[in-house]
Amino acid sequence: MAIEIERKFLVKDDGWRRDAVAQTSLRQGYLSTSAKATVRIRIIDDARAFLTLKGPMEGISRAEFEYEVPLEDGRALLEMARPHVVEKRRHIVPHAGLDWEVDVFEGAHKGLMMAEVELASADQTVAIPDWAGREVTHDDRYANASLSRRPGVPEPAG
Repeated sequence: MAIEIERKFLVKDDGWRRDAVAQTSLRQGYLSTSAKATVRIRIIDDARAFLTLKGPMEGISRAEFEYEVPLEDGRALLEMARPHVVEKRRHIVPHAGLDWEVDVFEGAHKGLMMAEVELASADQTVAIPDWAGREVTHDDRYANASLSRRPGVPEPAG
């Protein structure tokens, strides 16, 4: 079983842009979200499609299964997911030996920027870049599945 271990942060400024080495366009739709599992279709650069199933979070970890599907099937599944679709541009930003993914949201979530870093273990030490702001790993409002159900940028917890 594949395990996803990640931490997620809001992005407070554009300091990451000077170190970005690659970018991709992502459109992803949520076919099902529940406490037990999330089912997502993702299309990357309108060239490849992936069906992903994620289990519930346990700390910063969860089961994740991802399968490439034919692009035309991915497009059909994305249409089935509407209106629960998130659009973003993902930038890869190396920092202190890890590749950070900075997502600049478009469409209904324009103005939101988040960064996540995947880890080898839940207790791995992470050097947080200066441009990373508040950690939102455990704030469900910033989960992409939650964003897909609500347009706009979540208000800070208060």
